[in-house]
Order: sequence, then structure tokens, then C-alpha cells
Amino acid sequence: MKRGYLFVFLAASMWGTLGIFATYIYRYGVDSFTMVFFRVLFALIILGTYITTFMRENPFTYRKLWFYAIYGFVGVFMFYTLYFYTVKISSVGFAVLLVYTAPAFSVLLGRAVFGEPLSPEKVVALVMVLFGVVLVAGNVDFATINTLALVTGIGTGLTYAVYGVLAKFGVRAEKPERVLFMTLFFGLLFLAPFTKFSVPEGAVPYLIGLAFFPTFLGYVLYNYALKDVEVSRASIIATVEPVVAITLAYILFHETLSCIQIGGAVLIVGGSILVHLTGKERREERLLKEVH
Repeated sequence: MKRGYLFVFLAASMWGTLGIFATYIYRYGVDSFTMVFFRVLFALIILGTYITTFMRENPFTYRKLWFYAIYGFVGVFMFYTLYFYTVKISSVGFAVLLVYTAPAFSVLLGRAVFGEPLSPEKVVALVMVLFGVVLVAGNVDFATINTLALVTGIGTGLTYAVYGVLAKFGVRAEKPERVLFMTLFFGLLFLAPFTKFSVPEGAVPYLIGLAFFPTFLGYVLYNYALKDVEVSRASIIATVEPVVAITLAYILFHETLSCIQIGGAVLIVGGSILVHLTGKERREERLLKEVH
């Protein structure tokens, strides 16, 4: 297996723990903006310690600050603002459903920005994972969804896709750890005005877990993956996140797991495998052409 595909899968698995940590944190009455702020703050501390201690480098860079400001605004502040606002005015299931319009945007952006091929296999995989996400998201009452929720939800998917594009540009000239550090740093600045700067002590361990697993590990792994994997393929494979999320919810919180959700999970995993296998075949074809 190509290392980049494995990193995308591991990153998505880390992101799948997000709902678990959030469930525990919400029990302490922490609001969404404050939770995201401390998630980013603790992730910065962990990442900064890792870079200075193990990489023996300065986590800050003064090059292309405008790029990291845009990246932090779109990839951290806008993404989470739109996501949590969509949850507030609709439902978690609807918000999750529209987050995973991101692969469709990623396929289009990958084609437009990087010239990534729009192969038939990629289109089939995209349809599989989008339909799978609809099934995994559960029973969404579309009759209660207003137009604003639809707009903000689609905006969540778009900003998620743009994150991948910006990451692809960032890791071309800089190490993924520093790219993530600078992105989170600017995201933190944008989040600060909306944050309550105190949380119950009992919530702190869960906030640290939220910072370490789905933030530090998740995004570092994903940024590393984008050094080798197309944005469109990475985004499709990353849809295994809701599969991990519903599996963990079933194990830890004994939430029901319907046959429809299991079927959706199979479609998502199948689409991800298809993307990996077709990507592998195309690399082998290119190698054969180079040899001959």
C-alpha cells in the first residue's frame, strides 16, 4: 500500500474520534467556539513541543504569512464556524451529511487547480461514498431544514475541500508540521474574539485528547499524505471518518447501528478501496511507460 493512502486512512480514523470527545466535553457545558479554541490551543502546545524537541526546529516561519492567514481563516475558523452553526440551526446528521459534499468539491478543485484527471473510476467511487454518507448520516428530516442551513452546510463542505487544496500548496515548500502549526496559530487568532477563556477542570483531559488525536495526529498525517496523494483521492478516502465515528459511538455509547448505516459504511469503504486500487494501477502503468 502506498504510504500516502495509509496516512489518509489513519487521519480519517483520528477525525472519527471527534464526536466522542465532543460528546464528553459538551456534558460540562462548554460551548462550541470555546471547545474549538481550546482544541486548537492545546494542539498548538503539543505540536510546538514536538517540533522544538524532536525536530529541533522553530515552529514559526515568517515566510508567506498572508498564505497562513488565509489558510487559518478558511481551514480552521470558517470551517468550524459554518459546521457548528449548521448543527445549531439544523441537526448533527444534516451537518455531517453536507460536510461530506467535500469530495465532490475536491474532485472539481483538484481538476481545476492541479489538473488531476477525472477518471471514470474516481467518479464511481465519489458516487459510492456520497450515497454511503447519506445512509450513514441516519434519518435526517429534510422537511425541517431551512435554506440557510443548506447554504451554511454546503459552505462547510466547500471550506473542507479548500483546506485540502491549501494544504497541498503548503507542503510543497514547507514541512507538514510547520504548515499545520502556522495554520492553527492564525486560526486561534480568529477564534479568540468568540471564546470564553475558562472551562471546567473535568473537561480539560477531554480537550487535550481532542487536541492530540483528531487535531495534532489527524492533520499532521493528512498533510503528509497530500505530499504523495491527489487532493481528490485523499478527500474520497477520508470519508471513512463517519464509519469510524458510528462504530466508536456503537462501542462506547451503545448507540444503535442500523442495517442501512452498515450498508452505507460498506459503500464508503468500497469507494475508498476503489480509489486506492485504481490509483495503484495508474502508477504501475506510468512506471511501465517510463521503462519502455
